[in-house]
Amino acid sequence: MSCKGCYADNVMSIHDVKLLVEEQLALETDLVDDAFYKERVASCMTCPSLLNQTTCSLCGCFIHFRAKIAYKHCPHPTDFKW
Repeated sequence: MSCKGCYADNVMSIHDVKLLVEEQLALETDLVDDAFYKERVASCMTCPSLLNQTTCSLCGCFIHFRAKIAYKHCPHPTDFKW
C-alpha cells in the first residue's frame, strides 16, 4: 500500500495533511474528545509502522484522521496501541 502522505516522490507536509484531515473530519459525527485524540496520536508516534509522521503503514490511514474517529481502533494485528 502506498503512503497517502506521499505523491510523485514528494512527501506532503504535516500542515497539508492536517488541512486535508480537517476537511474530512468535518463530514464525521462520531469523534473522540481532544484529550483522547492526543493520547491516540502520541501512541501512533511511537509505533514503528508510522510513515513520515502522518500515515499508518498497516492500514494506509492518516493517523490524525483515524485517531479522531471514535469507532476506529489501532490496526496493528498483534499489539494494539489504542
